[in-house]
Amino acid sequence: MGSLTMADGHPQTDRERTRAFRQFVEPEIEVMLRVARSLTGNATDAEDLVQESLIRAFRAVDRFDGRYPRAWLLTILRRTHINMHRRRRPDTIDDWAMIRDARPAFGAAEHPSAEDAWIDSTLNPPLADAVAALDPKFRATLILVDVHDLSYADAAAVLGVPVGTVMSRLSRARDRIRRRLGPSALTPGRFA
Repeated sequence: MGSLTMADGHPQTDRERTRAFRQFVEPEIEVMLRVARSLTGNATDAEDLVQESLIRAFRAVDRFDGRYPRAWLLTILRRTHINMHRRRRPDTIDDWAMIRDARPAFGAAEHPSAEDAWIDSTLNPPLADAVAALDPKFRATLILVDVHDLSYADAAAVLGVPVGTVMSRLSRARDRIRRRLGPSALTPGRFA
């Protein structure tokens, strides 16, 4: 598929831009929301992140070549998340010992991340414990590929790493879960 700019080099009309947005972006919004929930940890922030990403995608759709729309959109989503997080970055703390033992203000409960909430509600306890025990980079890769059904390329776009890194992390995550659960985990239907 060729470029979305007109043959004479003039920018697209609003109608052409809207058509391209509907063709390439709208079918991927649900995937963007699922990935955004994993990145942000809650539905409200995920919706804000997707909304901001959709605005950026609409502005850039005339420069999109039409190839791999999911990877393109997930890259926009990841970069938008980084930029939004950068804006909200708190001041640094010099004395980590002071906050290590601190409790949340006014007795507020600490909320689990979206990944932890999904693990707790979906998986049986031994498997949930094995997934939760993974290093965050391995857990994120496992959830993006095995839960959200993203391709290696799409997961790489979300994580900002090469495809080979996704494959390596996924292999290591699966291996660590197998080792933690032992041979009984290989019995069909054991953790269903």
